Amino acid sequence: MDLLVILAVAAAALVLGAGLALWLRPKAPAPQENHELAALGGRLSQMAESQNAVQSAIVERLQAQERVVIKAVDDRLQGLSKLVGDRLTDSTTKHQTAMADLRERLAVIDKAQQNLTELSTQVVGLQDILANKQARGAFGEIQLRDLVEAALPPSAFEFQATLGNGRRADCLLRLPNPPGAIAIDSKFPLESYAALRDAGSDETLAVPARRAFAVDVRRHVQDIAGRYIIPGETAESALMFLPSEAVYAELHANFRGVVEESYKARVWIVSPTTLMATLNTVRAVLKDVRMREQAAIIQTEVGKMMEDVLRLDKRVGKLESHFDQASRDIQDIRTSATKILGRGEKIGELELEEAEREAEQVAPPLPQIDAPTTH
Repeated sequence: MDLLVILAVAAAALVLGAGLALWLRPKAPAPQENHELAALGGRLSQMAESQNAVQSAIVERLQAQERVVIKAVDDRLQGLSKLVGDRLTDSTTKHQTAMADLRERLAVIDKAQQNLTELSTQVVGLQDILANKQARGAFGEIQLRDLVEAALPPSAFEFQATLGNGRRADCLLRLPNPPGAIAIDSKFPLESYAALRDAGSDETLAVPARRAFAVDVRRHVQDIAGRYIIPGETAESALMFLPSEAVYAELHANFRGVVEESYKARVWIVSPTTLMATLNTVRAVLKDVRMREQAAIIQTEVGKMMEDVLRLDKRVGKLESHFDQASRDIQDIRTSATKILGRGEKIGELELEEAEREAEQVAPPLPQIDAPTTH
């Protein structure tokens, strides 16, 4: 539009310049002036037409440029719209995925919180159980039962078995002699162990706690040695089961004297882990005994089978002798049959010769025919 204004101003300036030139020129005669005015009018018309053509070309060019600009702007806007839409879609997808992950994590956290709540309830229940001596004893017996039942066949153990002295063992392992039946009794000195743990580094509390813990373990060892080791009925040793690895570790780490006293009393202190290893050894012993029993049975049966084989060999020998005798008898029979056939053939030949002689005697002699003579 600025270019059009400039062209219009230029055209107006030309017209004004031409008008001033005509006005300033000395007046000519009327015909000549008319002729010049006509020429000026033609020039002005040509200029106007040129100006109109230029303006039309400029307008068309400006319209074409405007269309190009509009198209470029539209394309750019469409590209921006598509880019914004794609980014919005991508952002929405990412947000949805993040929300789904967040919901899953919240569900996992909720489940973990429920597990923690249940675990806290179980821990409180376990503390209540362990606080009661009878319940604590039942806890140790149940753990002992689970370990024994998982490792040995039912015929190899008995729970709450009554011994000859009237004592009842938590578990009695029935093993062949030697070593014989082995008694297992569950003990859990929780109070003295808890006092020892609570004392920590305070020696004023730790010294009496260690003494009380050692006294409790020694008392349990002596009770087991006196109640569950019976000469002629049980093995020469017994097992004291501690249903806690922590108590077992504390005992072997800081109370070696108590452990050595248990060795002298032939009471072996075991934890759940060491008891399982002991039970696996017992299972191997039972398996070996079972294999020995089966080997004896197999050896007996093999001996009986050998006797049957010898008896069968004798009978086969007898049957073979019978077969040989039958073969000789058959050979003799075939020899006799051959002789009989030979004699039969001879008899047949004699009868045939006799018949021929009789036939010759009965039949008349044939007449003789003379041969014709030729004259």
